[in-house]
Amino acid sequence: MLSFIIRRLLLIIPMALLVITLTWVLVRIAPGNFYTGEKKLPAAIEENIKKKYGLDKPWYQQYGIMLWNTVRGDFGNSLKYERETVNELIWRSFPYSAIIGLLAYILALAIGLTAGIIASLKQNSGFDYGSMSLAMLGLSVPNFVLGPILVLIFSLWLYWLPPARWSLSGIILPVITLSAIYAAYIARLTRAGMLEVLRSDYIRTARAKGLDEKTVLLRHAVRGGLIPVVSFTGPALAGLLAGTVVVEKVFAIPGLGNIFIQAVLNRDEPLILGIVAFLSILIMVFNLLVDISYGFLDPRIRYE
Repeated sequence: MLSFIIRRLLLIIPMALLVITLTWVLVRIAPGNFYTGEKKLPAAIEENIKKKYGLDKPWYQQYGIMLWNTVRGDFGNSLKYERETVNELIWRSFPYSAIIGLLAYILALAIGLTAGIIASLKQNSGFDYGSMSLAMLGLSVPNFVLGPILVLIFSLWLYWLPPARWSLSGIILPVITLSAIYAAYIARLTRAGMLEVLRSDYIRTARAKGLDEKTVLLRHAVRGGLIPVVSFTGPALAGLLAGTVVVEKVFAIPGLGNIFIQAVLNRDEPLILGIVAFLSILIMVFNLLVDISYGFLDPRIRYE
């Protein structure tokens, strides 16, 4: 297990650098740049801007400097917010995204696991059909549709919750909006995983030994049935913690997703690269944790 973890940790750096390289290339080949607008700048001013930010150097030198700074974890200052470094902007906005993301995923787990387990135990029942139909509805309605609908109902019609404010009551609608699609995925994955496990040989053996149904369910079936959910949790939770772009924009949350939109619109290359690097490393770390958890959930899984 230890050698497996070390190998995976060593792979994180080259994989993150590959993602950052692709991002850098895409930003550079896109038309326009951060200093151009509707009015063309005089040639002298444009030359001074390029010299200030090192854009007058050959592309391979610019790429080498960017790569070296990335390895050191220093993305420099934002081009738009020149008084703040990229690292400061990320760590300032990340807590907002983390709070919303964690609460949304906890709610999604509570709803999805409960619905999926009950649906698997009552297969082809009214609850099974009803919960899976709601799950399909949750998968079909995107965040940018559900968010405004919730604002319209609970903020503009009923006046129960604020439409956009960072407070205890103000985060309810964003959390519900974010959790809907994840709860739907978890419900369907849990049902499918539980049905597969409940039909397996070792569950039949456990029942044949005389174990009561509660013990069979909690000690054997649930552990194996949750493996698909755990696989989904890694990238899903990383994406939630890093900020969901649409939801943060709809509810005016000053999180990572919101500043990423602004960075793309402003062609703020250092900020774009910093957020992409942070997100890619976060996803790979969560995927590693998911792989490690497989060994605890299923004793048959061993890592060499």
